[in-house]
Amino acid sequence: MKLKTPLTLVTLALTAVGIISSANAAEKVYQVGSNMAFAPFEFVENGKPAGFDMELIVAIMKTQGAEVQLNNLPFDGLIPALQAGTIDIAMSGMTITEERQKRISFSEPYYDNGLVVMIRSADKDTYKSVDDLKGKTLCAQIGTTGAITVSKMSGKNVKLFNNGPEAFMELANKGCEAVIHDKPVVNYYIAKRGDKGVLVLPGQLNSEKSGIGVAKNNKELLKMVNDGLKAVKENGEYDRIYKKWFGQ
Repeated sequence: MKLKTPLTLVTLALTAVGIISSANAAEKVYQVGSNMAFAPFEFVENGKPAGFDMELIVAIMKTQGAEVQLNNLPFDGLIPALQAGTIDIAMSGMTITEERQKRISFSEPYYDNGLVVMIRSADKDTYKSVDDLKGKTLCAQIGTTGAITVSKMSGKNVKLFNNGPEAFMELANKGCEAVIHDKPVVNYYIAKRGDKGVLVLPGQLNSEKSGIGVAKNNKELLKMVNDGLKAVKENGEYDRIYKKWFGQ
């Protein structure tokens, strides 16, 4: 699968934003790929990467004495980029699935996630459960578990977009009846916009675990990532970053 766009390096002022640690020069800078339209996990704010995943991967690799360079890529281009060696790490709220594990290796899970259904508030009496939406036109982000879910529910009546915000806009414009997407992303979108025109149906469609991706059989890097994840959980950095972005 080809990348839809060329690899885009996000240039940062190192010491100013702390995205790349410059206290000690690392032997290697690891290239991290992320689809930065997935707030609060990863997004661009004031021209700089921000979000839970972005801060977490920096903290993880810092414990291993390593630096990272953050790259903004289409979500469906992350696995091909790992396979091609264009990036070293995929950090983008990626759900660990059996199919993806055939293509890349995942770290231990770092976040418990799940899919929810967002509809227009005006349709709350029409669509009271996910069963009411079967066969309807549904939106999701390409390459995600949400895309797999809508395809199973509606077959060809599906519209897929490069990112969540594009799918949300299509719903607002009445181009589809619902969006299926990750719960924290939907909740963050509604809260930040103060949008009364949409709501989330009760319940969660499934339970998913997010992992950090590396190239298949890159055991050395996988161990670094897992060791770093364990370290930030033990030193309290994971909890600090989590509370900052999810408030719990």
